[in-house]
Amino acid sequence: MSDRKYKQQGYQDDDRTRGPRREGEGNGGQRPERVPGAPAGARRISSEGARNPNMPGYHQVARCARCGTFVNGEIFFLSKCPKCATALRSCSQCVYFDPSARWECTQPIAARLVPKDGANECRFYSARTSWERETSSAQSHKPSEPSGAKKAFDDLFKF
Repeated sequence: MSDRKYKQQGYQDDDRTRGPRREGEGNGGQRPERVPGAPAGARRISSEGARNPNMPGYHQVARCARCGTFVNGEIFFLSKCPKCATALRSCSQCVYFDPSARWECTQPIAARLVPKDGANECRFYSARTSWERETSSAQSHKPSEPSGAKKAFDDLFKF
């Protein structure tokens, strides 16, 4: 009793023997059948094949820093946001823009660029992009046809 770490009653006070686990213990000694030629830790896939998890796709998008509108295509020196007309090639749209860094840029620039939302020709400029989930399908919807949800809702009140 003195070789225990804890002196509380009930700590390791059962009758079973404690030792290394034996191979096959816990599932009746049966192991799943190993596929010949597969690596030792290979996942066993059912006869139907791998399951499709129906995970949504992701795509990389650029957005305006001021209004959040999607920006399509490449950003040039005179590019402007289609919604708010803010210059897109500016410090506030750049990956390296950091308000807490020296001259508000993480790259070694020679002097501070002002204004941060104005167009500039910085050689370190790289558009800030983010990965977003694709929430809409690639199919085109006809505006003349009501959507499936709206049609189902309207069908509730038909007698």
